Amino acid sequence: MSEAATPQPLANRCVLITGGARRIGAVIARRLHAAGAAIAVHYRSSAVEADALVAALEQARAGSAAAFAADLNDLDALPRLVTDVCARFGGLDVLVNNASSFYPTPIGTITAAQFDDLIGTNLRAPLFLAQAAAPFLRTTRGLILNMADIHGQRPLRAHPTYSAAKAGMIMLTKALARELGPEIRVNAIAPGPVLWPEQGLDPALQQEIIGKTALKRGGSPDDIARAAYFFAAEAPYVTGQVLAVDGGRSL
Repeated sequence: MSEAATPQPLANRCVLITGGARRIGAVIARRLHAAGAAIAVHYRSSAVEADALVAALEQARAGSAAAFAADLNDLDALPRLVTDVCARFGGLDVLVNNASSFYPTPIGTITAAQFDDLIGTNLRAPLFLAQAAAPFLRTTRGLILNMADIHGQRPLRAHPTYSAAKAGMIMLTKALARELGPEIRVNAIAPGPVLWPEQGLDPALQQEIIGKTALKRGGSPDDIARAAYFFAAEAPYVTGQVLAVDGGRSL
């Protein structure tokens, strides 16, 4: 079925996806675009991937995608990112806080720079982007969707800083839902083993992690994209919730 023949529940909606050029962000972009949304693809250093994704989306539907560069650890860049997207597409309906730094910080080795980066990308930037986007999202009765992690509720060994940042994001989701209602919904997705870290993971450890899920199998980035579609298109009465898409890993 072509995109034109696919139901378009997100037609005339604009979605900003941070870290949208690659991996889970790009899969979310494609699924929401197929549902009719215009996609603002944020990237920091992945210009080639962002341009390729935008070209593919534009080929499917002209005028429906654009790329925006910003360093999310630069607080001054965050309001500009939001206003640039709104200027390009005429408003904003969904903010997906997907961009994330992830790496181990064992106790005894943590540096201030690592702390600032992990807290910055996973907690501070989502908060300040939400603050910048709120006036526009109120107008459209929009959605903020945060990409959390099951390790925000169950810490990952050797990753105390990352785990704490994602725990903060989970609380931020609930707090913003209360602060920004009734006009704006705020929810989060907490993925399980759907995509392994870019730096690699020992195959035996991968199998151990999968073995701890109730479903005894890994997921895929499209499982996360389907959940994002649910919140964006099918959940008008859901806010302040964290949906674990983890095959039962968090049980």
